[in-house]
Order: sequence, then C-alpha cells, then structure tokens
Amino acid sequence: MNPRMRPLLALSTFALLTGTTPAHAADAGVIGPTYEIAEPHLLRFIEQRLRDKAASGELQRLEQEARARGVDSVRNPQPVADLVTTQAKRTFYFDPTYVLDRNVSDARGRLMFAAGTRANPLDVVSLSRRLFFFDARDPRQVAQARSLMLHYDGKVKPILTAGSYLDLMQAWHSPVYYDQHGLLTRRLGIRQVPALVSQEGKQLRIDELEVKP
Repeated sequence: MNPRMRPLLALSTFALLTGTTPAHAADAGVIGPTYEIAEPHLLRFIEQRLRDKAASGELQRLEQEARARGVDSVRNPQPVADLVTTQAKRTFYFDPTYVLDRNVSDARGRLMFAAGTRANPLDVVSLSRRLFFFDARDPRQVAQARSLMLHYDGKVKPILTAGSYLDLMQAWHSPVYYDQHGLLTRRLGIRQVPALVSQEGKQLRIDELEVKP
C-alpha cells in the first residue's frame, strides 16, 4: 500500500464507524514533528468499541430498547389504514362468488373445473360465527364486542383493526384475531368500525354499527 494512502484510509474508517464527517480546514503549516498514522485493524477496532459499550452499560441498554420495540410491535400492530369510527350506520351485502380464470386439473392432468366456472364458498360451508371488526383502542367498541359475544353465546369472532389483541386475549381468556394489513376489511368493503359480518343466504351481510356510549 502507498504510505501516503494510510492516513486517508484511517480517517475514512473512523468517520464510517463514528458517523462523523471529516471537516475541511485550511493548511496551517507544520508546527511540530509529524508521524505516520498507523492503519487500524478494523475488526479489533470494532471489538474494542463493543467492549467499551458493554463496560459502560450502553450495549445492554441498546439490547433492551430493541427488545422493547419488538414486544411493542407485537402487542400493538400497525392499525388498519383508511378506517374510521362509524359516522352513519350502513348495511350492505357482499357476494363471495368467484370465477375461475384458468382450468383446474387433477394430478393426472384431467380437467376438474373449466375456466369461467362460478363458485360460491357458501354453497359448501356456512359462516359458523359472525365476524366483528373493531378498534380496541376505543373502550366503547371493546365493550360492544364483549356484549355481542355474550349475546350470541360466543359465536362471534372478534377481529381487531387497531389496538392490542394480546391484552384482550389475556383479559378475556379467549382467542382474539387481527386483520393483518387490512386484507379482510378491504376485501369486504368495510370503511367504518365497528362492523358486524353475518351470513344471509348465499351472501354476507355487513352492518357498520353505531358506537354505543
């Protein structure tokens, strides 16, 4: 390595590890004896930094903060976007019928269902429990969910759109679900919560309910 490059590499390595940028200054001339800057061993430098942080307690603090962030992300998932508390109650219907966009064959290549076939899952299986979507950050909606679960003798599946499902599971001693990324509410066309989904014939009835005080 060219000896003239070593000071530059040492300075660049320090800037990379400390997050600082070398400042520019005018040449003040030589005011004393000069020495060549030894090129630090990168791994040893990092190890020393880690030992220093461990000795000062900073490393443990960083680990605790990272653990706390992880726990918080599990306890409080990202709220489903574009949902609001019900302003005006609304009832509408969702037809789950879908149309195959390609042929479906068995393992031997024999045609089972042709493209264009229409199918409704409710022809095969019924909705065994109502679905109740609500924001657990609102105590009124939490109370409404609990009331509906008791009214329908537990045949209601509570699905959060915001708030901590873990806290509710611990309080209720029963499963609580979360609409991850809003997949269900978007699919069903729900724009307001709380919302109750039930089956009527071969369709799903969706009631966006007023929040009870």
